[in-house]
Amino acid sequence: MLARVVITGMGVVSPNGIGKEAFCRAVLAGKSGVRRISRFDSSRLPVHIAGEIQDFDEFRWVTPRERKHVSRTVPLSLAAATEAIRDSGLDLTSMSIDEKREMGIVLGTGGGAQDFSEHQYRLWHGGQERQVSLFSIPSGTMGTISSELSMRFGLRGYSHVVTAGCTSSTDAVGYAWQHIQAGALPLFITGGVDSPITEGIVKGYTMIRALTPSWNEQPERASRPFSRDRDGFVLAEGSWMFVLEDYEHAKARGARIYAEIAGYAATCEAFHRVRMSDSPEEPARAITLALEEAGLRPVDLDYVSLHGTSTEMNDRVETRALKLALGDHAYRIPMSGLKSQIGHAQGACGAASIAATLIAMEHGRIPPTINLEEPDPECDLDYVPEAGRKRWIEHALANCVGFGSKNSAVVLRKV
Repeated sequence: MLARVVITGMGVVSPNGIGKEAFCRAVLAGKSGVRRISRFDSSRLPVHIAGEIQDFDEFRWVTPRERKHVSRTVPLSLAAATEAIRDSGLDLTSMSIDEKREMGIVLGTGGGAQDFSEHQYRLWHGGQERQVSLFSIPSGTMGTISSELSMRFGLRGYSHVVTAGCTSSTDAVGYAWQHIQAGALPLFITGGVDSPITEGIVKGYTMIRALTPSWNEQPERASRPFSRDRDGFVLAEGSWMFVLEDYEHAKARGARIYAEIAGYAATCEAFHRVRMSDSPEEPARAITLALEEAGLRPVDLDYVSLHGTSTEMNDRVETRALKLALGDHAYRIPMSGLKSQIGHAQGACGAASIAATLIAMEHGRIPPTINLEEPDPECDLDYVPEAGRKRWIEHALANCVGFGSKNSAVVLRKV
């Protein structure tokens, strides 16, 4: 018999709130974390805004000397993971080596250490070779992000990174869930982290016209999923981490439980490296498979946390997929898009969506989709525009679709 898996801890570093309590207040109030980029001079670019975390103190988590040798994802992930562990009630300092071998890490990231590598290349090609980090190769790979957490916490279990585009952190949570289900390990730190706000990455996205150039003077209005006048997403960064635990293990130690992960599924359209297929078949199939895994019908769902990037094709196809997977009940389920508040945190966006869903379940209140002033006629579901709504949520779906034709979905159940 497969083990039940529950979430017992959560930690957050988000554009609209540092720490889970600040994030909770912001999400329920519909507070935007999008602002003018301060990290570099964006005046020569068509896009000047991002979901940037401007008040985060990296040096609480790494020394100035260490920071020269790692990407921003390291302090971001350490901060969120530390909060998640503390929130779970686990005391890692009292764990034996054998117990630490029973706790794994699996993180999701899209670009990972891209910011670090971009800086190293700038030094190499700018005649500043002496300033290049000795760790430019290992710290420039995505796989070492989980190692940084393993080393900081002394954990000896699995230490893996999943990188699958936008679905990376949803898949990381799903993989941790599968390992606990199968009895491989009873505990995991999992979630997502990304820090893609760099000049090179912004330039790259503007080349393919993925980012909105229309709201530089009103950043908080820029991320507009499902709105008729949307014209691209807002790039964002952040870290959302969880402690996943075997239900019996959590129960035995008296842990507080946020929710049970009842189902997870992933599919691939095998269509294009960036553009989505017009067909909603595969994203709908991921939703259907996740519901089947959870033993639920569409009518059992109380809430859907949407991917909602604010790009024309993505929002329309996701809407069609929900109708295909959920039938007529799609019109009766309240849904909302977190990216309207924080922008698109790339491979960490799925974990951000799960965090927002846990908050909605805990507080019995659905976060709003802000900036939805004039809905696209083809996006005609209940997106809970502008203001939150009271709602008892027993079962919720966190949906995710992304580059490379990938789709994934997680079903959460109140315990």
